[in-house]
Amino acid sequence: MKLYHGSNTIISKIDLSLSKPNKDFGKGFYLSDDRSQAEAMALRTVERNECGEAIVTVFDIDDENLNDSSLNIKTFETYNEEWTLFVMKNRYENVGHEYDIVIGPIADDRIGLQILNYYNENIDLPTLVRKISYKGGIHPQYYFGTDRAIELLKFVEYGTVFR
Repeated sequence: MKLYHGSNTIISKIDLSLSKPNKDFGKGFYLSDDRSQAEAMALRTVERNECGEAIVTVFDIDDENLNDSSLNIKTFETYNEEWTLFVMKNRYENVGHEYDIVIGPIADDRIGLQILNYYNENIDLPTLVRKISYKGGIHPQYYFGTDRAIELLKFVEYGTVFR
């Protein structure tokens, strides 16, 4: 399976220490199985950081590795309360977890205000799930959070994204 990473730089060797905390599934390396989603992320990263050029790096992973029972893999098939609570803990409580790989939907970027509404008891958990679900539908993201998981990714190529 091909997985794509959008950034403002080429990433031929993954260094987890450079990963940012407080992401949907915690501090780790994120990829998508949708190249256009990675391209959009690359463009946003360049715009946000005001440097570099939009690059999509392609990695390959053997599908069998995503069924390896020796790895601790968590999969969220859809937006639900379990997914929402997991994302909240990773984004706002930074508690960490034991998973090597997490696969699941992307949260909407406007999550902060909705989490605040939930903590202030202005909305309930089912409403929070609905409000932080990405409006473009379910697009899985792949989180690789341990060196063991990163070793499964094989660099293939990279390419520049043109607007």
